[in-house]
Amino acid sequence: MSHLIVSLHISHDDYLSWYNGSVKMVAAESIDGKMVHFPANILRPFVTHDGVQGTFAIYFDENNKFKEIKRLN
Repeated sequence: MSHLIVSLHISHDDYLSWYNGSVKMVAAESIDGKMVHFPANILRPFVTHDGVQGTFAIYFDENNKFKEIKRLN
């Protein structure tokens, strides 16, 4: 299973617009410079009063479909 590492700094207000459905996808640059797009709802377990902060590994299957996300720090 392939994966990308991304560092996210999403404010609580920005995440609320994703959570409320006005934005469905998140775009981020991985630490190796690749762009990745993924559904905003995969971040729900990591939302705090500050939003979503941290470094995450996003895992994909052989068809580049999302499989899982893990917080690294």
